Amino acid sequence: MNVAESYAYCEKVARTRARNFYYSFVLLAPPQRRAMCAIYAFMRYCDDLSDDLPIDDRAGAIARWRSDLEQALAGRLPENPLWPAFHDAVQRYRIPHEYFFEMIAGVNSDLETRQIAAFGELYRYCYQVASVVGLTIIHIFGFESPRALELAEKCGIAFQLTNILRDVREDARNRRVYIPEEDLRRFGVDPAELSDSADPSGFIPLMAYEAARARRYYDESWPLIDLVHRRSRPSLAALIEIYRTLLDRIEASGYDVLRGRIRVSTGRKVWIVLYNALTPAALLPHRAQQHP
Repeated sequence: MNVAESYAYCEKVARTRARNFYYSFVLLAPPQRRAMCAIYAFMRYCDDLSDDLPIDDRAGAIARWRSDLEQALAGRLPENPLWPAFHDAVQRYRIPHEYFFEMIAGVNSDLETRQIAAFGELYRYCYQVASVVGLTIIHIFGFESPRALELAEKCGIAFQLTNILRDVREDARNRRVYIPEEDLRRFGVDPAELSDSADPSGFIPLMAYEAARARRYYDESWPLIDLVHRRSRPSLAALIEIYRTLLDRIEASGYDVLRGRIRVSTGRKVWIVLYNALTPAALLPHRAQQHP
């Protein structure tokens, strides 16, 4: 498969699977958008290895994927149709290779039953599965200041903490509890109760505590928008606001995440994209506390 065909494949994957990411991609210049889709296709494949395969097959599949990544980064492209576009995007935007190995390490850590003990452990997990995504895509957005790397890391933490709050019940049913054990004890919540549809005692204060932590990371990372290239700011602002709106929805529901999955509607995502597309780029970093 040639590079153009590979990019077309990756764009199709992003359009059909990237529920939050793809909406912000449309605000980018075509080469950036194609690169984002190639990176997303890689991330999507990583996630699918840990979720969709039979349990006994996952470790071997992840090991083979890591080997394929090593070959692709060296220019020896395996058969998967995403590799030509992925290799081109990594080369074009000079994305450090270690980020992709961190992603695979994060996926690999999910193969076993998971109970996070303390926030330091959770931070490391969020870094591997989300912060490295932020660190990767800001190379496509473009930046000069080294501070952008620090803020991209925090932005990824905010995104993943939001995902964890949304997916509490689903994760618990898959024997993965990401809310730190130290926090569960503090609020008197039994992790075994997180797979039920009824809120256990102490659950709402626990969720409010975790949501406030996520909110702090959003607020701390917002200046990142001012550090990426001006042409990329509307896309990054839209991406952050879509995820932050998901956190808003979780909070507004009274943390009703054990009875169903909370989402940001397609209409709301489109509104956020349009709003950021029409807002002058110079004004975007100054809207940190606004929730349109």
